[in-house]
Amino acid sequence: MQNENQLIGVRKLKLKKLIDLGVNPYPGKNKRTYYIKKLRDNQDIFIENSQKVIINGRLKAMRRQGKIGFANISDDSGNIQIFVKRDLVGEDNYEIFKLLDLGDFVQIEGICFVTQKGEYSVKADVVTILGKNLKPLPIVKEKKVDGKIERYDVFSDIELRFRKRYLDLLLNPDVKNTFVIRAKIITEMRNFLDKNGFLEVETPTLQPLYGGANARPFTTHHNTLDIPLYLRIATELYLKRLIVGGFERVYEIGKNFRNEGMDKTHNPEFTLLELYQAFTDLDGMISLTENMISEIAKKISGSEIIDFQGEKISFQKPWSKASMTDLIKEKTGFDASDFNFEKIKAFCKDNDIEIAPNAGAGKLITEIFDRFVEPTLIQPTFVIDFPKEVSPLAKDKPGNPNLVERFELFINGNEYGNAFTELNDPIEQRRRLDAQAKLRELGDVEANVVDEDFIEALEYGMPPTGGLGLGIDRLVMLFTGNTSIKEVILFPTMRPE
Repeated sequence: MQNENQLIGVRKLKLKKLIDLGVNPYPGKNKRTYYIKKLRDNQDIFIENSQKVIINGRLKAMRRQGKIGFANISDDSGNIQIFVKRDLVGEDNYEIFKLLDLGDFVQIEGICFVTQKGEYSVKADVVTILGKNLKPLPIVKEKKVDGKIERYDVFSDIELRFRKRYLDLLLNPDVKNTFVIRAKIITEMRNFLDKNGFLEVETPTLQPLYGGANARPFTTHHNTLDIPLYLRIATELYLKRLIVGGFERVYEIGKNFRNEGMDKTHNPEFTLLELYQAFTDLDGMISLTENMISEIAKKISGSEIIDFQGEKISFQKPWSKASMTDLIKEKTGFDASDFNFEKIKAFCKDNDIEIAPNAGAGKLITEIFDRFVEPTLIQPTFVIDFPKEVSPLAKDKPGNPNLVERFELFINGNEYGNAFTELNDPIEQRRRLDAQAKLRELGDVEANVVDEDFIEALEYGMPPTGGLGLGIDRLVMLFTGNTSIKEVILFPTMRPE
């Protein structure tokens, strides 16, 4: 059996022969009159009219018998068989056909017909090479079983698939479809927000200060200005500046970067929707979130009920809503609503929950929630009444100084969204951020920094505002049935080989 180097050598020899024949194996210009799907959807018309067609695509299969040959080519829309006969294309052109390999890109001019075996095909008048493939593609075998195509020997090594995503897309149609669905989800998200009066904007990716979330940033340096810059961890503080500036409804869909751990639901680079709406609050964000995701579900899946790994998940409104401490009591029997630090700390110790230095009762309550409640929330659930300690940018809940007006959206045991009634009191915002700064001094590298320009913007006045952040990667996982975030990011972060 030939090894890969020998196969590459054979292909390079064919490349040289093409050049010796005066053929440019990488021409700059090409023609195409139809996509393959158009030919397949209108077979009778193309056969009846003997209409000349020009198609382009990649060779997926080839077989030659003397003076005739067959091949399968595919483009972005489908696959079709081509029939090449030396007497029709001429001896010189047939010689070019003989020098082709699987994976080459070709242009076929000809007419559509049905072979003696009943296969709808394109009968070639001219074969043109558009791009020579030097490395053999992994071979994925197919066979018909009970009228259905079954694939085996597939390109399935997980790490290799992520490192060589171009081969993954080429050889695994389901993977390509995942990213088609991803694009549709983002399109439907934009359509929903645009028709509801939101304006899409862009804010800095490189920031002199990072904020809007509890996370460690990636740091770089600008040589000309001689200053450190940070890849943004959130778009929040810039979008709020726009609310101060007079925009009432804004959103941004963009990349955020967090220098933190990686697992099935976390990648250092991820895509987030953030939106802000003036003159509304947390209830407005709940209504918007329900309406938007339910509409996306209907557009993408055709139903408000989807199947995820055998679990039926319903987006029919209204969704569940419950406070964090009520859910903890429901799942564990432990009542943390009084925020009694010693009692809560004792519960954490008894249940082997790590107690971070300088953590207060609010921080420990969220740790208890993460351990005992989050994995159990399968149907869409708004968890409300978050501790103020872990929510420095949200407005206080009236009547309870320990809580803020915030929700996190949980589906299938994972967090998908985060929303606040936004804090618009500049004096209270400074006090909160100063408290975060003290935590940083004590070693909490994920605590918020004090952004003086943002506080100054609030001092000019920000109206009552609701804000929402929604993880697009996780939403795509949900609608495509994937359990790893790497499956829905085209080029996930990987350790270099």
